[in-house]
Amino acid sequence: MKNDTLDLHTYHNLLFPYAYNILGSAEDAKDVVQEVLSKYLKIDATVKNEKGYLITSVINQAINIKNRQKKNLSGDILLPEPIATEESDIALHLKDIISYSLLILLEQLNVKERAVFILKEAFNYSHQEIAEVISETKENSRKLLSRAKSKLKTSKRPNNTLKRSESNIYLKKYIAAIQDRDVKKLELLFTEDIQIVADGGNEIKVLRNHTSGKSACIDLMFEVFKKFLQHQEVKLTEINHQPAILYFTKGKLLSCLVFSIDDNEKIYRISSIIDPKKLINITEHIN
Repeated sequence: MKNDTLDLHTYHNLLFPYAYNILGSAEDAKDVVQEVLSKYLKIDATVKNEKGYLITSVINQAINIKNRQKKNLSGDILLPEPIATEESDIALHLKDIISYSLLILLEQLNVKERAVFILKEAFNYSHQEIAEVISETKENSRKLLSRAKSKLKTSKRPNNTLKRSESNIYLKKYIAAIQDRDVKKLELLFTEDIQIVADGGNEIKVLRNHTSGKSACIDLMFEVFKKFLQHQEVKLTEINHQPAILYFTKGKLLSCLVFSIDDNEKIYRISSIIDPKKLINITEHIN
């Protein structure tokens, strides 16, 4: 059995982004990391490369769980569980968390393609390293990455050059336009093909799961604001390295809107997370 000199906190921070990026769920990722560390502490044999062993174990455990989840999908709108990343300059492990928009796009991939893409693009693994981790050949790793990139190549990506202060300007313009019911200002902020996707989980029924087009999205957000948001407290933040708005009632987090802004600095997607289970991690972070 391993002694208790293992720095569990350090390893948790190291391992969490691997599991989260594959699973898209903070709670599931925490469970995977906890299970892997618990099993490792019970191993009698000496492991030469402790860090490599734990990373490999977490990745493969996450792949197995994601495969099971894919088979049991109900067809409902399922958005990733958001992670607060505004302190990534201090909590360095948060830098490895991939963007919210990319997490959504990765659902187009099968699990092996997703794992290879993440290891290559987010963690800069070589194909030899990837092959060793996921028990594939180096050639298969290349093929999996090629297929993944092919599936994602036409998908729009968020503008990563915007600074936090610049993103907040857009959020403030959005809030003001919604509060004033200013259609023209919202039209200037939105792309023609803007999409709004809402996830209330099993507990909350949303007005509409998926809405497309500038006019329909403006009408929806006016309705949502009037019925649910106009009396709530507002906090501007960063979720998965993207601008976001949190809505509170008497200190309780009720809603998280994540904004995807394109290279023309227009909002092309709003992801609305209302599922209380998916807001737990942000609530814990705030508290």
